[in-house]
Amino acid sequence: MDYRHVSHTVFKIEYHFVWVTKYRYQVLKGDIALRVRELVKQTCEAFEIRILKGVVSKDHVHILVSAPPALAPSEIMRRIKGRTASKLFAEFPVLKKRYWGQHFWARGYFCVTVGDMTEEMIKQYLEHHFEPGMTKDFEVEP
Repeated sequence: MDYRHVSHTVFKIEYHFVWVTKYRYQVLKGDIALRVRELVKQTCEAFEIRILKGVVSKDHVHILVSAPPALAPSEIMRRIKGRTASKLFAEFPVLKKRYWGQHFWARGYFCVTVGDMTEEMIKQYLEHHFEPGMTKDFEVEP
């Protein structure tokens, strides 16, 4: 397994994100698509997020990332979408005409965690790590 290390933490946290352009306009072509790819890479590098794979399609972006535990998925998307939108509007005036409200990306995004361990593997691991006399369930009574 490929674990990452920071100060006192060892982790492997991976997310698959998908987000779309406002109104699903197919504007991610040519120079704009290349610039989106570069801006996403720069933003991820700035926050120690590793891009494992990614694709820029005509109206949406997919990325698979490894992120530090201090960054919530919502924070990752806020930073990526915010930085890319502001820089794209500054560099491509044609986008300002298309998106007159200064919102390049649609609201929301898709996020799913990716992992190597299944629920069954975790249950088996936990079953073998109980102290004698302890219950096998971790329950909290109301």
